[in-house]
Amino acid sequence: MKFTITRERLQEGLVAVASAVPTKTTLPVLSNILVEAVKDGIRLSGTDLDIAVSTVVPAEVDLEGSVTLPARKLVEIVRELPSAAIRVAAAGEQRVNLECGRSRFKLLGIPRDEFPTFPAVKFDGAWKVLSGDLQKLISHVMFAASTEESRPILNGVLWELRREQMRMVATNGHRLARMDVAVSGGRESGDFIVPPKALDQIRRLFGAADEIEIARSENHLGFRCGQTHVYTRLIEGPYPNYDQVIPRDNDRVAVLDKQAFAATLRRVGVVASDQTHRVRLGFGSGTLKFTVSTQDLGEAQDEMAVTYEGEPLEIGFNATYLLEILKYMPTDEVRITMKAPERAATVEPAGWDDPASYLCLVMPLRLVD
Repeated sequence: MKFTITRERLQEGLVAVASAVPTKTTLPVLSNILVEAVKDGIRLSGTDLDIAVSTVVPAEVDLEGSVTLPARKLVEIVRELPSAAIRVAAAGEQRVNLECGRSRFKLLGIPRDEFPTFPAVKFDGAWKVLSGDLQKLISHVMFAASTEESRPILNGVLWELRREQMRMVATNGHRLARMDVAVSGGRESGDFIVPPKALDQIRRLFGAADEIEIARSENHLGFRCGQTHVYTRLIEGPYPNYDQVIPRDNDRVAVLDKQAFAATLRRVGVVASDQTHRVRLGFGSGTLKFTVSTQDLGEAQDEMAVTYEGEPLEIGFNATYLLEILKYMPTDEVRITMKAPERAATVEPAGWDDPASYLCLVMPLRLVD
């Protein structure tokens, strides 16, 4: 293996794949990046066995070949090199010489044979989606996925692909986020439960204007755009029927300023319980009252103006869940619908002039007098 490449291109490729490399692993080769000198450039690949990223960067290849090199050290070396041509040559099966200007490095790698093979995903007849649409779904929904290991299915994001729209849903059982985006030129339907870590790679690697091809094998999903590929293992199992928990008959409606609502929640939340983060909200004509009472800590009260329709209502919520939802609301005002103190509430953007449909749900907390 022997090739010459600019520092900028090598660094760009390394940054793309390095985040797929695990920080801790019992399998030494997974700490390495696979470097392959091929006909059209240098293919760089990294994986943690669940997610794999591969990209090709242009280079002058004198001799094809491959080796795996320590990811962290290779990234650090290239980052510190001057902006000049880098010459890389294999010296045996595991050793690589790297030269740039007056700098000389010898790196010890692991043979390519020990690096895991990537999933066999065929892109014939793949779905094609605009990266910007996918990014919008990911950025508004992924936060609601569970981080607890007790229900692995909720650690994933449900992605429903249809001919004319795609939808993402995520929930941890206490809060839920759902968004629909219209698409054109779709093929047959597909439902996937995707790990958030994989969606994070998509958000990081692809620009809003890129068209991404998506294909699946039996238990993997592949994403392809240009010379960059991302593969992820899918989470298997049935996703809960989220549709049945979304209320259709909430008749109490509040419209309020998002920033003022969030600021007041943070303020009174200081004395809320560290376990429940419970805040009592009292909705009435023109006013929303906040009350927090925590044994051994103290009390807080506050209020703000609100546009409210319906009978007065007192309801308790986890302030942390509400603040998370508000963080991803794309408008200055939000619309909250409620029915009763023990029924789920919905939060939606108010006056959003976007064709996408976005809804969040949050379960109430029992009020203790």
